Amino acid sequence: MRVGVVGLIRGLTLAVWCRRVGMDVVAVCDRDTGRLAAARAELPGVAQLEEWPGLLEHRLDAVVLADDFDGHAPLAAAFLERGVHVLSETAACTGYEEGCALVEAADRSRATYSFAENYVAHPHVRLIQAAVRSGELGRVSLVEADYLHGMSPEEVEGLVGDPAHWRGRISPTAYCTHTLSPALALADARPVEVTAFAADAADPRGAVVMVTRLSTGALAVTRHGFLQGEPDSHWSWVSVRGTRGLAESVRAPGDRAWAVRFRTEGWASPDGRTLDVERAAPPLLLDGRPVRRGAEGTVRVLQALRATVEHGEPPLVDVRAAVAASLVGVFGAESLANGSRPVPIPPVPDRTGMIRAIHDQPAPIPPAPDRTGPLPPVPGPTCPKPTGPGA
Repeated sequence: MRVGVVGLIRGLTLAVWCRRVGMDVVAVCDRDTGRLAAARAELPGVAQLEEWPGLLEHRLDAVVLADDFDGHAPLAAAFLERGVHVLSETAACTGYEEGCALVEAADRSRATYSFAENYVAHPHVRLIQAAVRSGELGRVSLVEADYLHGMSPEEVEGLVGDPAHWRGRISPTAYCTHTLSPALALADARPVEVTAFAADAADPRGAVVMVTRLSTGALAVTRHGFLQGEPDSHWSWVSVRGTRGLAESVRAPGDRAWAVRFRTEGWASPDGRTLDVERAAPPLLLDGRPVRRGAEGTVRVLQALRATVEHGEPPLVDVRAAVAASLVGVFGAESLANGSRPVPIPPVPDRTGMIRAIHDQPAPIPPAPDRTGPLPPVPGPTCPKPTGPGA
């Protein structure tokens, strides 16, 4: 399975893991010559390119998109158009029409789109998901999720203070999928409305709290950004309250942070006794050796990509789930800009073409900032266009 990688900050880590799970990384792309040099040392023999269109000449089976946060959709559409399977880092899209057009591009392609959302596959999330699917927790009522960094003010400024860098130009609500994707997967739902708040009015870009109503009637409360008390489980904490019980990540240092506390009251227990226990997921083994906990999600995402490409398995997180999670950040920005008022989140097209059939205008994906190279046209009807800055 021949793989190319675009973007070598996060992408170099992904390329190394690709090789470890049995893929053949044949080409990498980055405009930074220093990153290409680092890739040369880590991945000897791999073709190196400064512009992504050159990857189309390498007979790829799949491409990993790990470049700028706000530039993935145009590249994904280009590779899908050529029949190359796509694994895209967050965000899937930066607007509603772009998201709809990406879904349509994936539907037209003989290849597949997968979202590289490793937080869905982390061990504590998988433990909770198993309990949800078994019925142990009952119907999901409330999901909470944190993705928080307890960095110093100087470190935060160094990370997001440059408006020319994608971290400095995106909305504080945008980087939301590490919380929303697990929440949507655990509730088996799509988002229908979001209300976003700055956690601290004195530092409105530092961290946000988003309250999202889900299609099942459940509520998701998510927090992401820069707040003190970061979880040791790769900055992630997750909780699900169902009609029959609770499951939540353990707030503890070290490896215990990956464990999950389960509580069921006596009335809901078969023996009439209150149950309050901790469970830990077994380690993920690769070549007979355990993968470190923080990398388990990444390894599972890449194993799923290989299974999708080579065996036709469904993507771990497909294009509709990817766009739905990303749109919470888009419409959360509209809510934040308008005094934290609730904002509806329109649905993405379903496979029947229900939304697309009533419109007949083309919906091209606009080019990403600072990208070069030809982008294949993305024909097809447009989605209903909502009003406001989230459109």
